Amino acid sequence: MEGSRLRLSGTGEGFSTIVRTVLSGADSPQKVFAALQLLFPEVEIGEVPGEPSFGHASNHEWSFEDLSLSTFLTQLHEQRILDTALDAMSLNMNEESTTFQISRQAAVAGKIAFPIPGDRPVGGVFEISIIGNGLADWLQAATWHPGRSQVPRHINDERSMNDDGESATWV
Repeated sequence: MEGSRLRLSGTGEGFSTIVRTVLSGADSPQKVFAALQLLFPEVEIGEVPGEPSFGHASNHEWSFEDLSLSTFLTQLHEQRILDTALDAMSLNMNEESTTFQISRQAAVAGKIAFPIPGDRPVGGVFEISIIGNGLADWLQAATWHPGRSQVPRHINDERSMNDDGESATWV
């Protein structure tokens, strides 16, 4: 039954996405771009900058607009981290936009990991912004899973993770 469920992608649904990352120091542009493509396969760049070398550090800022969230959302479902995703993706949300980060190091393996707010994970981050009307409803639908039939979840409910990334304890 799960396979027949509508899968959201953000594309053609009234939302725009922006994915940003900053490369500095020893960051490998080729590895970062390859990691980005695992979660956003349609991303394109004219030419990937050369690798850093002694005395020539990476110093690039990349921004990609209107990427499909389809592969990203599929990974959230496959990894079974939908409640964590709902919490992390809505932590900095206002009425029509949200911005959150995911680990570039996890993306190298095609996985998604949300850094604890305020932490700077080894390997850097991809910053993702989603903008559009009805964002809260869309996020809840995009991260829905059958377990929510028994234990409903909503943005900022009493089951949301704490600001330090710890899970909330509930009975």
